Amino acid sequence: MTVVHEINTLVWLGELSHRYGRPVTLGDVPGEVWDSVAPPGVDTVWLMGVWERSPAGREIALRDQGLMASFREALPDVTEADIAGSPYCVRDYVVDASLGGPDGLAAARAQLAARGLWLILDHVPNHVAPDHPWLTSDPDCLLQGTADDLARAPADFVEAGGRIFARGRDPYFPPWPDVVQLNAFSDALREATVATLVSIGDQADGVRCDMAMLLMNDVFGRTWGDRAGTAPAEDFWPYVIPRVRARHPDLLFVAEAYWDLEGPLQQQGFDHCYDKRLYDRLLHEDAGSVRAHLSADPGYQRGLVRFLENHDEPRAAAGLPGDRGRAAAVAVATLPGATLWHEGQFEGRRVRPPVFLRRRPQEPVDELLRDFYARLLPAAASVRRGDWRPVTPTGLPYDDTHRHLLAWTWTDTGTRHLVVVNYSDTPARARLPLQWDDLRGRACRAADLLTGALYDRDGDELADSGLFVSLEGWECHVLKW
Repeated sequence: MTVVHEINTLVWLGELSHRYGRPVTLGDVPGEVWDSVAPPGVDTVWLMGVWERSPAGREIALRDQGLMASFREALPDVTEADIAGSPYCVRDYVVDASLGGPDGLAAARAQLAARGLWLILDHVPNHVAPDHPWLTSDPDCLLQGTADDLARAPADFVEAGGRIFARGRDPYFPPWPDVVQLNAFSDALREATVATLVSIGDQADGVRCDMAMLLMNDVFGRTWGDRAGTAPAEDFWPYVIPRVRARHPDLLFVAEAYWDLEGPLQQQGFDHCYDKRLYDRLLHEDAGSVRAHLSADPGYQRGLVRFLENHDEPRAAAGLPGDRGRAAAVAVATLPGATLWHEGQFEGRRVRPPVFLRRRPQEPVDELLRDFYARLLPAAASVRRGDWRPVTPTGLPYDDTHRHLLAWTWTDTGTRHLVVVNYSDTPARARLPLQWDDLRGRACRAADLLTGALYDRDGDELADSGLFVSLEGWECHVLKW
């Protein structure tokens, strides 16, 4: 199962350049650094933000007081030189020369492949920079307006190349000031998107599609109303993905998805979609809410991306600190589906730098947390094999603390694993029915892959009554039989 490590490429290369006392690009990253980027338990690296950023978008960001305030909050000593512009305001789908260009990316991909690792890159299907070539070469790819639109709503439209274009947006927020809206109903855009993704597939093993749900016919129509025109008979992604896969059959498609549209996007061709609902429940709700979420069809769950942070969300060490964060990490690491880790998460970074910045503040390493992740990732890789089943904890007489527990099993030929998480700050006890009848008549020893502790139990008791567990607040077991 896919385990992704997201790297902020620009910031990462800048820190490597400082560490090694020379400019470091993608083409000459030292081998020991590539080894550290994908520790045991990671099989895919997402190099976030490799495409050419827009100079025009950067100038807009420098004039935006809200953005500048967010930059100062994350990096109090920020200067204009630290502001590179947004990697999601794409000037062109060519690897930025300052990062090593296409040749540097090819060398990086070779280094990853030599270690058995896949490479994922970004695609931004909803919008482009105001100086993207399409504004002049292929204006039919974009959502256009009129001079009256610009005069009436200057924050919603922009003039470029003698034409008026709508600024990029989603249906729930004002337009983004630095990007121009693509037209999901346009035949020209669909063809251009196929070509762009085929090009990305020439350079990587997978693609993470930003805000993928915005291109769906019903969402796009709801966002733009009559201005969007008539929706094509075929939805956007069912048109695009098969045509890309005709050239790259194994290209991994990952969707950033919200608004409970993960299922429809899976049906439209995506391998994995963000599980934002699980993230919200782990952050704000209790074990019962998480357990309900995990009752969904296992096939659907295998198509989700579990995460505790990414470049859009607050750092897990800030939002889920201490033992609660560890409990949540055990959960996302051992559930079916893809797992997404964010560079700096293992070290306990608490500041999420805006993606516009090329520098982030220095922060101390949380050595205990790093040690925890060094044990969790390989343990999770060994656990997630075979058949996954949720386990419903059974309460004890006069004790309802079983409701705080999350549990599931993984069963493969010759191996069995049980994961138990107390997702509360109080002790919890329960019996866990295991459905492993062949344990009868023998002694059973379980080893906790996180702590090394050993537990001897009678097989008949496990088969008849289930495993008795008693965990302190936020305590977890990852057991192997």
